[in-house]
Amino acid sequence: MAGKIKVGVLGATGMVGQRYIKLLEDHPWFEVTYVAASPRSAGQPYKDAVKNRWLIGANIPAAVQDLIVEDANIADKAIGKCQFVFSALELPKKEDIKNLEEAYAQKGIPVVSNASANRWTEDVPMLVPEINYEHLNVIADQKKHHGWDKGFIAVKPNCSLQTYMMPIHALIQAGYEIKRMVVTTLQATSGAGYPGVPSFDMIDNIVPFIGGEEEKTEKECLKILGKVVDGKIENAPGPIVSSTCTRVPVIDGHTACVSLEFGEKKPSMEEIEKIWTSYTSVPQELKLPSAPEHPIVVRHEENRPQPRRDRETEKGMACVIGRLRPCNVFDIKFVALSHNTKRGAALGGILNAELLKAKGYFDNL
Repeated sequence: MAGKIKVGVLGATGMVGQRYIKLLEDHPWFEVTYVAASPRSAGQPYKDAVKNRWLIGANIPAAVQDLIVEDANIADKAIGKCQFVFSALELPKKEDIKNLEEAYAQKGIPVVSNASANRWTEDVPMLVPEINYEHLNVIADQKKHHGWDKGFIAVKPNCSLQTYMMPIHALIQAGYEIKRMVVTTLQATSGAGYPGVPSFDMIDNIVPFIGGEEEKTEKECLKILGKVVDGKIENAPGPIVSSTCTRVPVIDGHTACVSLEFGEKKPSMEEIEKIWTSYTSVPQELKLPSAPEHPIVVRHEENRPQPRRDRETEKGMACVIGRLRPCNVFDIKFVALSHNTKRGAALGGILNAELLKAKGYFDNL
């Protein structure tokens, strides 16, 4: 463990928090030295706090089992025990999460968040490292605005966006304007956390509504594609997005059916596939430990991608695309898949932290 950065996990007993714990078990850069959760879990060894509700399907990492769970509401508890925290906080009010993450940053502890509370804060980068790594530049303004020395907040977007944002960005980066986009998501039950959606609602059923998801789908992409202007992130003007978000009886793996309308310049199917399969970015250039070698993987079988067969592609960090074909209403349509609790949640957050480390944002901790 010598030389590794000491990290904490807020919301460590929840589903995403557990995923962080497991994924960080043998991480080359980070080690978990601090775990925090709700007051009802505080004071217990971690193994007791998650007894009978450890959901990851493997043993609790030995180095974490006996860590005493602290009260996540008390930021002072983390001082001296970790150098930054991953936030997987789940509280009834988003404003409470926002205030709590700011309290950690105020204490000089950077927050790499999976929560949604700070996604629309103008000076908080909402990162997909392959796409908007330049948004890290806003952190200096964020720290200045709050008077923070070492602390700051960076967040990741909604899990369903990971399913199609990289292929969208790849096309835009190649010079093809996307004017309009229609997205229908088929989202896994794990996206609702644990215990999540009642089994009676999900077995032999599809739920055609997920609270807040369609608004996130239609708006968060504009911040991700935006740019830093005068110390805040200015949203991109487009594309215009219309979304329908559904919950389906799949454990892990969000699927999206996407139709795109281009501007005046329209790529051929061959050009689109070439753009996608050759797509790489800063995480690949820096060889970040969690970065997929191939961020976008294109499959040619007529019935792929499928969650059970494709969600673990590139260790759960790739966007897997299939069924690329012409669209009778717009220009093209395709089906995309990503692992919602890896790329879309904990492992995506870890990749964000790796980017921050590689860019020197943890150097003074």
